[in-house]
Amino acid sequence: MASPLPSSLSHFSLLSKPAPPPHHNHRLLLAPNRPASSGLQCRAGTGFFNRLGRLIKEKAKSDVEKLFSGFSKTRDNLAVIDELLLYWNLADTDRVLDELEEALLVSDFGPKITIKIVESLREDIVAGKLKSGSEIKEALKKNVLDLLTIKGKTELQLGYRKPAVIMIVGVNGGGKTTSLGKLAYRLKNEGAKVLMAAGDTFRAAAGDQLEIWAERTGCEIVVAEKEKAKAATVISQAVKRGKEQGYDIVLCDTSGRNLMEELIACKKAVGKVMPGAPNIVGITGLILTKLDGSARGGCVVSVW
Repeated sequence: MASPLPSSLSHFSLLSKPAPPPHHNHRLLLAPNRPASSGLQCRAGTGFFNRLGRLIKEKAKSDVEKLFSGFSKTRDNLAVIDELLLYWNLADTDRVLDELEEALLVSDFGPKITIKIVESLREDIVAGKLKSGSEIKEALKKNVLDLLTIKGKTELQLGYRKPAVIMIVGVNGGGKTTSLGKLAYRLKNEGAKVLMAAGDTFRAAAGDQLEIWAERTGCEIVVAEKEKAKAATVISQAVKRGKEQGYDIVLCDTSGRNLMEELIACKKAVGKVMPGAPNIVGITGLILTKLDGSARGGCVVSVW
């Protein structure tokens, strides 16, 4: 779901600062000293631990830099706009707008939205409404914000059943688990009583990852009681608990490994506990994930 954007921006940017990644406590456990059974002994001096600490810090720094590099691509592509408009004059209008169009396309705004923005600016320039580079830049910001402004009622339509059951489905690596955690945070802040279900029983770290989000958001969570548990069992138990304990929403994580039969089994299991669930809702918002990949921030505008 898209959050409302501020009415004014000090810098032209489609991105907000990302939330920090989950923190994990890394512990090194040392066994007590025992007599060696042979003449060989393994000793690690302080130099080893210093090197280990340095490597961990370097790895953490590399991960953070990789995350922020994804956002820098959009900023770098759009930085050319400041240069274009700095010494703008009416005689350069066509050249400047052509280069502006190229900058927007490179930033993944898409052809349709790019043409709409550029032609709107061209009309205002010809009409004499925009007379300086700074005015064009402000008009450009306004055009983008207008495209992103939420019109009408866009909250989730969760229906009349309680709890509302939402299954998060999608391809492997699409960001489902993280998005579920962020969705739980938003719904919790809106006053809903939220229960999470760790239904991705195929990915080893999925349950642990969702437990971290549950702790962060202050939500309860249902996880598998044993290894190799069926996803349908975990999710149906969560829905049953949600129904018995008066939860407003049950958010169910699922595996993304094209396990269609597994998803069908989950849906059937949920339906047995609560007929009609999981709830089917229309598209009322978008969640942006994986921006540290090849995509640029302009894609938010083009899909919205």
